[in-house]
Amino acid sequence: MCPECGNVPTPFRGYCVSAASRDLTDGTPRRRATISDVAKAAGVSPSTASRALTGQGYAAASVKARVLAAADELGYVPDDIARSLKRRASRLVGVMISDLRNQFYADLAAGIEQVLGAAGHQMVLVNDDGDTDRELAGARTLLAMRVPGAIVTPLSAAAGKLLTEQGVHVVEVDRQMADSQCDAVLVDSEHGARECTRHLLELGHRRIAFLIDELEWTTGVGRLAGYRGALEGNGVPYDSTLVVRVGFGTDSPAAATAALLDRHPDVTAIFAANNLMAQGVWQELQRRNLGVPADMSLVAFDDLPWMTMVAPGVSAVSQPVVEVGAKAAETLLARLSGELTGEPRTVWLQPSFVRRGSTRKLD
Repeated sequence: MCPECGNVPTPFRGYCVSAASRDLTDGTPRRRATISDVAKAAGVSPSTASRALTGQGYAAASVKARVLAAADELGYVPDDIARSLKRRASRLVGVMISDLRNQFYADLAAGIEQVLGAAGHQMVLVNDDGDTDRELAGARTLLAMRVPGAIVTPLSAAAGKLLTEQGVHVVEVDRQMADSQCDAVLVDSEHGARECTRHLLELGHRRIAFLIDELEWTTGVGRLAGYRGALEGNGVPYDSTLVVRVGFGTDSPAAATAALLDRHPDVTAIFAANNLMAQGVWQELQRRNLGVPADMSLVAFDDLPWMTMVAPGVSAVSQPVVEVGAKAAETLLARLSGELTGEPRTVWLQPSFVRRGSTRKLD
């Protein structure tokens, strides 16, 4: 009979597993079971218990069975952080994204997790909401967790610099900071925007507005360059008044579309530079009872499911988002394993233009 709990001890060398695994009678939770608790319950040394649980090193089948049974009975969970500190390595990988509500970033994270999970790594997701202060705070959190690597959609160079200076391998994804010393996986935004704009030009459109939320990152710069390059390459003068900047997280794309159409009633087509811009444009056109494409043609960068669920479907540049995430994870794992060495590398993936019913040929 156990003097502590009054129960008959579970037969592991007389050590009462029941007492070790239950709450105290006053309701105070017991401390978390340790490898020493498991070893004592199984009647083996801590090093033998560790070998039996991890499979690293020899442990007789009967000993392993006894240790596993004790661990289950105690509810023992390995402390990966403590284990990482001991061997100065971690299976955690930091992932910093800009807007978890945006389907683009959710798909990106899914691609990253698929590769990391298959390789036995755990993703730690940080959402900075497009705020540079929160991005830096997130970087500090990842450093405190001692992650060996991180995948980031950078807002500035500061977070990547902080991480790399502390020896963390960083892969920038979706966009790349100027003078970056990190690996990067990017989509050719300029090519996608050029194809999208060229499609409208081939249909006879000349007054094509361009709606975008940022022009500081490589994504925005590339999409504007593609839009402008297609116009000038087809003999259509670039009109900066048709480029509408919608502040990140501030002005509503719908409101910006309304102001644009009030100022430029001769616009016949709108190119929305990402899925959030496209959603705002669609909402404003519906509010005005403007038919798509009868009254206004619409194209977008980022192809999301909702664009096939509206009528007509929205023509869009489709990015291989899940593949981008997967390639970023593969690049980071190659750095961590030493398979990839030398200067930072940039991997470019190509988007494709998907034509649906939201554009029409001008008479």
